[in-house]
Amino acid sequence: MLTQFKKEISFRLFDECFPRIEQCLEMLSEEQIWLQPNKSSNSVATIVIHICGNIRQYIMHGVAQSEDTRTRDAEFSEVGHMTIDELTQMINNLKAEVQPVIQNISESEILEVRRVQCFDLSVMSILVHVTEHLSYHVGQITYITKMLLDTQTGYYDGKNLG
Repeated sequence: MLTQFKKEISFRLFDECFPRIEQCLEMLSEEQIWLQPNKSSNSVATIVIHICGNIRQYIMHGVAQSEDTRTRDAEFSEVGHMTIDELTQMINNLKAEVQPVIQNISESEILEVRRVQCFDLSVMSILVHVTEHLSYHVGQITYITKMLLDTQTGYYDGKNLG
C-alpha cells in the first residue's frame, strides 16, 4: 500500500505538476513571468518561488528533518530578479532533493507526526498537502499563462479523454 501511495504522489508531482509548470515557463517571456494580474495576485515567477519554498520546507524539513531555512515572506518580495532559466533550475534542484526523500519513506515513518510551520502533521499528511498545494498553484500558473497568451496549454493533446 505504501509503495503505491508513494508512486501516486510521485506521479502527481514529477510527471504531472512540475512538467506543466515548466511548459508554462517555456511558453512565457521573461517579462510575462513577472506580470501580476493585479495587486492582490502573484506573478508566475512569484508562485514558482513560493512553491519551491513550500515544498522544500514540508519535504526536506518536515519529512527529511533537515534544518528549516525557509523565509516565507521573502518568496513574495522577490520581483523581477530571476530568469526563466533560473526558475527552471530552481525547480530541477528541488526535484533532485525531494524525489529520493519521498522514495525512501518507510512503513514505520509514514504515520509519524512532524512539526511543519505551526502544524503537527503525519508524514502522509505532509505528502498530501504538498501534492494538493502544488496542484492548486499549477492551476494558477496555467490560468495566468492562458490569460496572457490567449492559447491552450495542450496538456491533454493526443489523449482520448472521451
